[in-house]
Amino acid sequence: MRIVIADDAVLLREGLIRLLTERGHQVVAAVGDGAALVQAVVTHRPDLSIVDVRMPPSHTDEGLRAAVEARALAPAAPILVLSQYVEVSYADDLLATGVGVGYLLKDRVAAIDEFLAALDRVAAGGTVLDPEVITQLFARRRRDDPLRALTPREREVLSLMAEGHSNTAIARTLVVTDGAVEKHVRNIFTKLNLPPDVEQHRRVRAVLTYLRG
Repeated sequence: MRIVIADDAVLLREGLIRLLTERGHQVVAAVGDGAALVQAVVTHRPDLSIVDVRMPPSHTDEGLRAAVEARALAPAAPILVLSQYVEVSYADDLLATGVGVGYLLKDRVAAIDEFLAALDRVAAGGTVLDPEVITQLFARRRRDDPLRALTPREREVLSLMAEGHSNTAIARTLVVTDGAVEKHVRNIFTKLNLPPDVEQHRRVRAVLTYLRG
């Protein structure tokens, strides 16, 4: 893949460059601020951008805002955001931009194989969310929860969908057949009132409902 990295922490940035290069990827740009990220995405049209949430000058949400701006200029540009802490509102903003997004805590990078698998899923148009992000978003669920109609097993399937797992991976995790998972997914779409659409879009919309519910 052709990848852009945006992180003002030089050690992490250089570490990512080395890791990705060793795995056969090409880092087309490595920058340290939001404006440079936007320019890099527009110029290089990478297969994936890895972005730190907090960057100069205020170290608050510059990375996220730059990622959203970059996706507006290069629609559907895959973005994986890394953050030291869970920022719930940031996750909502990022997910609202559509498919091909991810949000992971930085310590997940240490699990190299899982991290690289997450990159592949986001680059392919999937959604990957850190389990801790999901936990915190779930904890603030509103009273008018649209998920109340789901069974416990359907909620479990939807949670795994939110983490970016395919139906086959979900079946393996839950020790059930692919057909059983497909049935649960169909039920989820029906109960969340998601009419027939492009399959990936329905999955993303279901995940958004789950996170905002």
